[in-house]
This record gives sequence, structure tokens and C-alpha cells, in this order.
Amino acid sequence: MYVASCPHSTRTTSSVVEPQSGLPSPSQRDPLLGPDSHMDVQGYKWVRWRVWSCRLAAVLTLGFLLIVFHWRPRLGVLARCCSCPLALADILLIRDISGQQHVVEVLTEELEDGSLELLGEWEVIEWRDTVQLYKEEKTLLRYYLFEGLRYIWLDRKGSFCRVSVLNEDWTCKDLYGFQKGLSHPEQSLRRLIYGPNLIDVPVKPYMKLLFEEVLNPFYVFQFFSITLWMIDNYYLYAICILIISIISISISLYETRKQSITLHNMARLVINVTVRRNSGAEECVSSVELVPGDCLIIPQEGLLLPCDAALVAGECLVNESMLTGESVPVLKTPLPASEGKYSSETERRHTLFCGTQLIQAKGGGPGGGGAVAVVTSTGFVTAKGNLVSSILYPQPINFRFYQDAIKFLLILGFVAFIGTIYSFVILLRSNATWGELVIRSLDIVTIAVPPALPAAITTGTIYAQRRLKSQGIFCISPPRINVCGKVSIFCFDKTGTLTEEGLDVWGVMEGGPAGFSELVPEPRLLPPGPMLTGLACCHTVTLLQGQPLGDPLELKMVESTGWTLQEPEGDGKVLDAEFGDHKVLAVMRPPTQHLQAQGIPTSEAVAIVQRFPFSSALQRMSVVTVARGGHSALAFIKGSPEMVASLCRAETVPEQFSSKLHHFSSEGLRVLALAYKPLDKTTDFMTTERGEVEKDMQFLGLLMMKNLVKPESAKVINMLRLAQLRTVMVTGDNILTAVNVAKSCGMVACDEKVIFVIATPHTAQSMPTLRFSLEDRATTAAQSSTEVLTWGLYQDGFGYHLAINGKSFAALCDHFPEHLPKVLMRATVFARMTPDQKTRLVKELQKLDYRVGMCGDGANDCGALRAADVGVSLSEAEASVASPFTSKTENISCVPLLIREGRCSLVTSFGLFRYMALYSLIQFCSVLILYTVKTGVADVQFLFCDIALVTLLAIVMGKGGPSNQLHPGRPPASLLALPVLGSLFIHTCMIILGQLAALFITTSQDWYIPLNSTVFGTANLPNMEDTSVFALSGFQYIFMAVVVTKGYPHKKPLYYNVIFLCLLFILFSLMTWLVLYPGPDVCRILQLYHISDMKYKMLLVAVAALNFLICFVVEVLINMGILNCLRLLRGRRPSKKQYKRLHVLLSDSPSWPPLNQTLSPADLTVICLS
Repeated sequence: MYVASCPHSTRTTSSVVEPQSGLPSPSQRDPLLGPDSHMDVQGYKWVRWRVWSCRLAAVLTLGFLLIVFHWRPRLGVLARCCSCPLALADILLIRDISGQQHVVEVLTEELEDGSLELLGEWEVIEWRDTVQLYKEEKTLLRYYLFEGLRYIWLDRKGSFCRVSVLNEDWTCKDLYGFQKGLSHPEQSLRRLIYGPNLIDVPVKPYMKLLFEEVLNPFYVFQFFSITLWMIDNYYLYAICILIISIISISISLYETRKQSITLHNMARLVINVTVRRNSGAEECVSSVELVPGDCLIIPQEGLLLPCDAALVAGECLVNESMLTGESVPVLKTPLPASEGKYSSETERRHTLFCGTQLIQAKGGGPGGGGAVAVVTSTGFVTAKGNLVSSILYPQPINFRFYQDAIKFLLILGFVAFIGTIYSFVILLRSNATWGELVIRSLDIVTIAVPPALPAAITTGTIYAQRRLKSQGIFCISPPRINVCGKVSIFCFDKTGTLTEEGLDVWGVMEGGPAGFSELVPEPRLLPPGPMLTGLACCHTVTLLQGQPLGDPLELKMVESTGWTLQEPEGDGKVLDAEFGDHKVLAVMRPPTQHLQAQGIPTSEAVAIVQRFPFSSALQRMSVVTVARGGHSALAFIKGSPEMVASLCRAETVPEQFSSKLHHFSSEGLRVLALAYKPLDKTTDFMTTERGEVEKDMQFLGLLMMKNLVKPESAKVINMLRLAQLRTVMVTGDNILTAVNVAKSCGMVACDEKVIFVIATPHTAQSMPTLRFSLEDRATTAAQSSTEVLTWGLYQDGFGYHLAINGKSFAALCDHFPEHLPKVLMRATVFARMTPDQKTRLVKELQKLDYRVGMCGDGANDCGALRAADVGVSLSEAEASVASPFTSKTENISCVPLLIREGRCSLVTSFGLFRYMALYSLIQFCSVLILYTVKTGVADVQFLFCDIALVTLLAIVMGKGGPSNQLHPGRPPASLLALPVLGSLFIHTCMIILGQLAALFITTSQDWYIPLNSTVFGTANLPNMEDTSVFALSGFQYIFMAVVVTKGYPHKKPLYYNVIFLCLLFILFSLMTWLVLYPGPDVCRILQLYHISDMKYKMLLVAVAALNFLICFVVEVLINMGILNCLRLLRGRRPSKKQYKRLHVLLSDSPSWPPLNQTLSPADLTVICLS
């Protein structure tokens, strides 16, 4: 797994492997599908003469070289360092998984002599790094810090590895060995290696923030522009822009520091905790000093956990809403003492995660209170640290709009270059001085490339974020709002998302070798026996201040039996004695008096002595119980019927099992199975392994629960379907139950068929197989795949849906990759999916170029929510880090709202981008036209256009809200598409023609007075040419805001944006007044030529109106697709999106899916996408 190399070789590049994090939910920096993620690292050493040369060059360039090094750190390293082996490096150049490069410094810590022997079983040679220093051998720890994580040098591996690699091989049994505690020297050494247990979000001082902000390319360009304007005597304009820039920087610094302080306070957790030392003494220490291996004593009243820890004694009731968004407390039980490798992901029901609130601890300390845990991770390696770092260092969003924005700026830069050459030639012919040549030519660059462009396009996102917050949807990643506008498929969890969270018990049916008994609607009416006892005991419900807490399903199940839960008090010895001196976790007592009064025989009280909590991956939970006096012991298991039946002895499972399960699941019932087996009462149940308990069981029966579909679900699914957005259900429930819910909420219409995809993996006895089977088995043989295509229309011609479960999905991915894309294209129901499979499904859909949305409750969906392009967690938390979006609404009605806001924001960003580009082009054309006739634009005229016209319009343009309906089409995301570039080109041509028309109309008048040809630029002001071009360009700034502002279908019509309309009316009136009746004072201030000919001035207004009319009509025609006729000339090309190409190919393949055929990996029915 690790890339090894000899540290004394000339190798300069290594892979820093990030071992599996074992967090409850993967983040952007951790692998989503496996531990194969890595970073490339190159080693460099300082070269003294190069360092001094760069310092001299920095002085000679007035610090500009340092700015370049700040923008491109890699250049700074290459200029001042030479390549060297990693083992000798002072500086590291890191390229992360997203391709971005970072420079970090290698740090060293000196370790005391003899300290390494304290590490015990650790392989000391693996990470010792010895160097000769003043002829004394000293042991140095070499490491670097990157995104909060510590990477240490491992000499034998020849690479830097995350510090967590030192404890990644710990087994569950090893963790129990740490119960005795660490000694003080050992703890100090580990603290030196692992670093402090802090999730420290740095809050930079204002001066450092100011320095970083000012060195932003945007502000450097702004500073360059202001300097240029000052030299060119544009004092008033330069001072105004400087003041605006200072205000902008101040607001930015305040907001940045405020957010840093908020995140710092949320992330930083320092409390006093109690740890056990190897002497047996307990010591109160700061949580900052905790290290992996520390034995943590948890008090009975609980605490806010400052680290990740494995529970080794007692039980804890934990609120994990900060991490998962799931508000239901979870019961954590002691880790099984097995030889298997410990992983917090697989052992999450035995792991306490950092940042979670421990509500109650019991059964692990003296007197029966408290619990004992062993620290497994600290600092940024913890679950909370990983999620905080995903906020601090988000993965770059691969969204075409943001990529095209950079390319478009380069296009404007090319336009500026052409303008610079043109102005240089004009000025040279006008006998301008060299100083004027340089200044005027560079001034063109500041006009053609608007420095405010990147800031302007975020306006729409800011307005959308505010609207979403007002409706209870919180966002921790604003750029993803625009991504919402391009979502093409939305995945939904079932329980708690599409259906109600709570379930009602529908009935119980006992089963055995003789078959199933009659359905019993109320479990409390069952006769005394294992089935009733199993229903009462097989759960993780616990008491908090006398009130039962736990999973809603289990609460309903226990309530339906009528049994009551009792937990040990004090040291619990009274209950232990009552049940044969076994360590009792809880006691379930039957409702004796009430039932005896009705003449119904009653059961005996039983004690729960061991719990194996529910696991999504295992699809089951189990408990061990003993009777009074410890006379008998029974193990009970509860879980998915398929899983429970597979763990039972075959002769105990009724023959009608499959048919009954099919019947109940088809009716939309949540079906659970129960089984049991007797155990040897002398066994030490606290050390019994789960695998030994959960095998050779005896089947007991089925528990059916009704899970109602939320009333909003069908409405929303229909809305998305009408908008041609594909919807998919991803659930851990039974496939037939999931299909029933899919039909109930409208994902599958009543006239559409469901085809089950059944794939089996490779076994010792059989080869992998793949089969497509119709839902209605009675008609399966009579139907062919050709007939399937005649069953009505769905999604452009398909009247069937595929349904697949988790096991088949895994086999399909492993053995039938050629069929996987086709199944993903047509599958609507994914059932019995584990959390990892949900994440993999999202990633596989993204490989088909889908923009994937995922909506879930945040519990078992964390990985999928974070992997999706748009993840929405239904949670009461205001801002959960389980997903980019958190909705307080308890149903999926937030999804269409989010998509509408995303589309509105994307359209607004498009409009603002085009407007800012056109504003630059209008000014660019004005300046070049006036340069041609040996004059220029006045300082105050620039100020008026930029501040009074453009800035005000740009601010309020984005205030229009989203349309009330979801339109079938999605807005475009490419700025370099033909309609965008075509419209900008045509509008620019109209702008030039409009300004030239104004100029030629002016020069053709009888009263026209030519310019003074002996002077150039603003020295010629006021003049008639500048006045006419200023008049028309002023109108162009205003009406272009109307032309590029789109309403229907993704935004509300223009008249809903009242502020924008009022501003347009005011500015149009102001501009008309400036053209028709300016007055001498205004003419003097704006340096306009006073023209008294009213007919001429009315003609200018008419030319502006005609210019607006032409541009508006052109824009309407472009929106209607008139430029698409140009595409016909090149011929129809296949879509760049893989799922669209695949859809076309599947439409032309009536033989797929091949019904009633068993396919093997050799039967390649391949549809090629190339």
C-alpha cells in the first residue's frame, strides 16, 4: 500500500499515502471508495546563493518578484531550492488529489535519549531518523503539517505518512490492553509524536489578512489601475475607486475574520478529562494532552467528547447530531475483544466520535456509573477534525461556469491586447510622447478587463443564499448553489425522507418448521414464549431520566409488547444477584398484573447481559438474555428477513418464507425477522464474540410495521418528473417494500413495469450470473424484452424501471462492468444498500456525467451526501457538516425549492457576467473611438458611468427571485457556448454602430466645430464628439442591463424586481435630462459641450432607442434558438454527456434488457460509447 524507497537514494518524489480514516462519514480529503487516495510530494533543499539572488531580484523589481512567488509558490521553491531526496528535504512541494500545489516546511523535534524504548511493540526502526550533529547522534522526529494533519517521516517506507499510520494496525484486543493506562514518559513521547489534541482553526490577525487580501490578483490589478490613473491625472476617479476598494477590503476582512472566529469557536474544544495511568491512579488532565492509547474515564453524566475513542467498558447514550444531523440518540456498547483490526467505520456502534455529546454513561465504572474508553484519534485525525478541515479546505468544485469564467477573462485580455496595439498606433501617429504612449496603451487594459467581474458574479449566489436561509435551508458551500441549477438526477433515501420517520406495528406472525401461524395484530397478545421475549428484548432502547430513548422503530416494538424496561441502579449488584450474578445491562419485565386479571398466561422477566448493536453493513442486531437466577440463557437476533434467514438452520425456516416476505413487502410493509437459540448459561457473555452468537439460529417469525409515505413526497416527485429530472430511491430496506413505496410516491407509475436485476457473485461452486426478471412472475415467461418497450412511455420512450439490491449491485460492479452503466441508466430502486454502496452509487452516476443530488436524513447517508454534487440533509440542526445543505423542513419539499434557487442563481450569474463584460466593451469602444478623433473620456464621465450607472444596476440586477414552477429545461452552464459568445459579438457590433452613428450625426451638423488637432486627449475637452459618444454610451449602459436580464422560465419576470425597475426608470430619466436639458453647471462638472439644437438631441435619444430595440430583438431571437441554425451547418454531433449518448444507444437497442436469460461475464452484450 505504501510507496517504499531507500532514504539514501536519489529519489525525489514519493507518494504520501493517506490510510483509511475510519470516520463516520468520508470527507473530500479522504477516499470515498477506498484508501487508494494519495498526494505527490517532492523534496527540495535551500541553496544559499539562489536565496540571496532572489532577495536581490526582489529589491530590484520593487517587491514584484515576491508577489509572483506568493501567487505561484512552486516558482519560489524552484528559484531558491534544488531537488533532493525526501529524507534530506527542508521544503516539500505537494500536489494534492485535486491537482493544486502547496509548499510546506519540514519541521523537526529532538527526542530524548532512550525515549524510543517506551513505545513497546511499535517498530522503532520504522520511523527513527538519526543524523550526525556536532559528532553526537541525536534522534530527530521529522514531520510537516498540511491542512491540519501531521505527516511524519518513516525511514523504512521512505516517505512521509499520516501520523495515524502508527496506530492503524491496532486490533480490538490491543485496545483492551490500553485499559491499564499510559505512563507519564510514554504519554509525553506520544504527545511529541502525535501533537496536541486540538482542532485549531487559525484566526489570522488583521494585518496578515490585509496583506493576503491586498496581494489578491484582483486588488493588485486594482492598485496598478489606480496608479496608472493618478499618473494620467484622473485624480478624482482614482481616489473614488481607491475609497471603494478600501471599503470593500475592510468589509471582506471583517467577514473573513468573523467567519474564522465562528469556526474557531465551533472547532476548538478544550475541557478537563480524567485519564487512568499505568500506576492505577486516575488523573485529571487537559484534553489538549490526550494521545492515542490514553485510557479515558467517562463520568456518569457524560461529557462533550474531545477525541475519538473506542468504548471498552460500560454503555454510552450519545447525541451525534453535530456530525450526522440525526437527532435520535444512539446507544454505544463495548467493543468486542477480537483479534480483528480495529476500524471506527466498521465498529462505529462501539466508537465515540469527537464533538458528539455523551448524554449518559453507565455500567463501566465503580458503583455501576460511568464508562471507560481508549483514545484512538486526536486533533484533525478525528471525525470532527476531518469534517472541520473539509470546511476549511474544500475540494475545488468542478463546475463549467467557474472554469469558463477564467477562460472568458483571457478572451477579454486578448481584446485588450488588440485595443492596446490599436491605441499605440493612433497615439504614435498623433506625435504623442513616449510617456503618453505607454500610459494610454496600458489604460486600455484597465478598461477592457473589468477587475470587478469575479466579485459581480457572486451577487446572485448571495441573494439566493439569503432567500434559502429565510426558508429554513442552510448552506455551508455557497458556490454549490449554482451547481443546484444543473442537477439532472436526484437520489432519495426512503425511511425518514420519503416516508414517515415513525412506524406503527402492523402485526406479528410466528413461524417454524411446520409453517407460519395466524397473523397476530398486537404482539402483546402473543402467548409466552421466545417470540414475545425476543420482541421485548432485542433492542438498544435505554432510559434517560426515566424516559425510554432509542430508535423509533424499536420504541414502537417494545411499546407494542407492553413490557417495561428497568436499568441497574447504583452498582447494579441487586439485579446481578437476581439473575445469577451476570453483569446486567437492562431488565425487561412483562405486564404481569394487567394480563393476569384477564386470565392470560404471563412470561418471566429476563435480563439483557450483552448487546451487539444494529449495523447497516450487517443488517442485523442481537442480544444475549438470561432468566431469573441465571437458569437459562438465550440469544436473540433481529434484522432484515433475508439476513436473519441466512443465519438460521435451514430446517427451522418455513417453506413459505419467501412467499410471505414477498406478499408483505409488496404491500409496502417494513418486515423484520427474529430468531433465537439457547446458549450455555456458564459462558462469560461479556467476552463472547458476535460471530459465535449469530449463527445456527432457530427461526422465530416476522414482525410487520407500516411505514406511511409522507403526503408531500408524491407531489414533489411528480413535480421533478414533469421537469424531466430523474428520481431514484436508495434505501437499506427490502426491495419489494422499496418498490411499493416507489409506486406510492410516483417514482414508478401504475402502468409501468418493474424488472428486477439479480446478480450473483463468484463462489467456489458457481460462476457469476446476471438475470433480468419481471416483477409479475406469472407473466414473466410470456413476456419478451421487445414487448416491454410497448408498455407506455416513460422518460423518452421507456415504460419499465429496474430495481436492484445491494448484493446484486456489488456483484454487478465487480463482475459485469459492461452492464453497469446501462443498469444505472434505467434503475429507479436501489434496495438493501449499505452506506458505502450508497456512496459508490453516487460516484458511478457521476462517471456517467450526471449532476447528482442526494437527499437523506444524514444518518447512514453521510458519505453519499458529501459525495453528491448537491447533498441535502433533513435535519433540525441549523448547519450540519453532514452535507453542503441542511433543511429544517422534515420532507423533500426543500428539493424543488433548492433547484429553483440554483437555476435562478445560475441565470443571474450569467446575466451579471454578460453585463459586466458588455459594460467593459461599451467603455472600451468609446475610448478607442475618441482616441481615433484625438480626444478622450473625462475623469468625471468615467466616474458617473462606473458608479452611478453600472455599479448600482449590477447590485440590484440579481434581486429577482426564482420562478414558481420548475421548467423541464435546465439553464446553460457554459459561458463559451455559441449563444453566449454570439450574442456578445452581435451586441458589441450594435454598440460600435450606435456610437459611430452618434459621432457621424454630430459631425454632419451645420454647427459642428472640428477638434483642435494640435492637442490630444482630455486637453481637447469639452468637445462635441465626446459629448455625443458619452450620451449614447450612457443609454447603452442602462438598456444593456435590461437586455441581458432574463426572466422566464427560471426567474420571475422583470416586473417582480421592483427596485431594479425603479432604478432603471430613475437612471433613464437622469440620462435623458443630461442629454436634453443639462444646464451650464452640469456641463461644466461633466465637461460636456453645451449644444442648443433640440432636434439633434432628440435624434440622439432616438438612435439610443433604436439601438436598444435592435439589441432586445436580437437577444429574443437568440433565446429562441436562431443561432442553432449555424449548428446545422456542421451537422448534428453526439452529446458530450455520457448518459445522454447512452440513452440514445439504449433507445435503439430493443434487445436490452435481455429478459429470462442468465448471463455470465462471457456474454458481453456491450453497447459501446465511443
